[in-house]
Amino acid sequence: MKFNRLSVLNSEVVKGIVLVCLADGIVGVSYGSLATGYGFPLWVPLALSVLVLAGASEFLFIGIVAGGGSPFAAATAGLLVNARHMPFGMAVKDLIGHGPARFLGCHIMNDESVVFGVSQPTLAARKAAYWLCGLGIALCWPLGVIVGGSIGNLIPDVHSIGLDAVFPTILLALIVSALKNRRTLLSAVSGTAFALAAVPWAPIGMPVLFALLGLLIRKRTR
Repeated sequence: MKFNRLSVLNSEVVKGIVLVCLADGIVGVSYGSLATGYGFPLWVPLALSVLVLAGASEFLFIGIVAGGGSPFAAATAGLLVNARHMPFGMAVKDLIGHGPARFLGCHIMNDESVVFGVSQPTLAARKAAYWLCGLGIALCWPLGVIVGGSIGNLIPDVHSIGLDAVFPTILLALIVSALKNRRTLLSAVSGTAFALAAVPWAPIGMPVLFALLGLLIRKRTR
């Protein structure tokens, strides 16, 4: 991606992308700390962060294996969590590029890059936002894992310092202004209700997909 293409993005979008990438890096610190705290050598979470690049499935993988589960079962569970990438792929098919670059474009596809990509008003802006966010996370996530893995033995409990809450807090701050719109607020609240209702029975990582049902509420209120 040529850097002059970033000029199609306004400063607020770029600021939002930077904040999300930094938040991902901080969560990566939590992930690296947790993995090494479980007894994994640093290269394991680092390899996963580079090759898988999907935080929810990575957390799930190390949690299952650390709990005595089979790596194959953990990998299967991770694939199930990442099933949401199939509709994501259809949503960003025009943004991921062509030729060899298409493989990288698919690899950097995640919740954040898709959201920033599809929410822009023009095709050029959608491509720029998608690639900027995707590449930013691809850089910040492994760096966070390295930092977290290096200091993991010094932190008795990563949850006690609130690293796991940083990312959702930043995301919430980014969307607060959008909630002033009545239809958006209704969709957000109803989507949250659907996701929470799915938590007791849906696999880890899947309830968030049920939040998409909130879009149906928005459509009906137009």
